[in-house]
Amino acid sequence: MSSTETITSFENLYRYNYRPLCLYALHYMGNIEAAEDIVQECYMKLWEKLEESSHIDNRRAYLYMTVRNRCLDALKKKGIPTESLKPYDTYGIIDDDDAQARAQTEAKLWTAIDSLPPKCREVFILSKRDGMKYEEIAEELGLSVNTVRNQISKALKLLKDGTVKIFTFFLSLF
Repeated sequence: MSSTETITSFENLYRYNYRPLCLYALHYMGNIEAAEDIVQECYMKLWEKLEESSHIDNRRAYLYMTVRNRCLDALKKKGIPTESLKPYDTYGIIDDDDAQARAQTEAKLWTAIDSLPPKCREVFILSKRDGMKYEEIAEELGLSVNTVRNQISKALKLLKDGTVKIFTFFLSLF
């Protein structure tokens, strides 16, 4: 593989897996900054291995394994026992495969949310992520309740329509 092909391959690996890897690490770390730091370290480690001409058949799997191991190492350094540790989510303990699948699904959802028009995205996030009522959003943003309702409806429609496109796009990558 040429140097240019390696760079392009690495850029694509980063572009499509950074967010899912951060969400995966977040299941272990419980802190987004720590999760992002670990993922960035793992990408750097992969890059160094590639520059040394190390052959890694499945780079994506390598990254997930490295992220998991780095998370466990970080938790051990903090004195947190990790022998039976599994990633946590709001429903209890899940295994690594579930955590990886959920992280990828969450990343796809956030990619879709990020693609919403700015005002629509802001209203949607205040409602769905922050749990604010339409009246509270209207007051905070200086909008009418009807406008808030319309923006939420628009966001849901765009996400529903876009989700099919996003999933089709991601399926075409594999």
